[in-house]
Amino acid sequence: MSPSLLAVSYFVHLLATVIWIGGLMVLTALVVPAARRALGDGSIDLLRRLRTRFTPISNLCLVVLFATGMFQMSGDPNYDGLMQITNPWSVAMLLKHVATIGMVVFALVLQYGVVPALERASLLAERGKGDAAETARLRRREDGLMWVNIALAVVVLACTAYATAV
Repeated sequence: MSPSLLAVSYFVHLLATVIWIGGLMVLTALVVPAARRALGDGSIDLLRRLRTRFTPISNLCLVVLFATGMFQMSGDPNYDGLMQITNPWSVAMLLKHVATIGMVVFALVLQYGVVPALERASLLAERGKGDAAETARLRRREDGLMWVNIALAVVVLACTAYATAV
């Protein structure tokens, strides 16, 4: 494998990782809590707009990560074949991929389940028909899923560091 192609692949992979995981961390730890404190129920519009901008970018990053990751893995001397868990590197890669799949599943639950339900609850609240307890439950669920995604992101990064070191 050409060192130049591998270097470009690593660069693009790292850039996609920074955008995806960095964006998740900034939104989860900083933007969402600050928006809710500052804007209260009015934060739903801001958060919707941020999600509308970030979701396509994060989905593109996932596609890039998959493509560049397959390219890099196939050229790695530690790679012994699909589902061949024969060395510490392959164990780290397996854990990394399980954590990544978990992140994708939780993101899909958020993207297609919790967020639309929160937006519906917000619209009902604007019309005086909302259930404050349901909205609070959905916000707690959103927060929990976002923090689980952050924890899984840390696992992904730790496994990457370990696989790089062995």
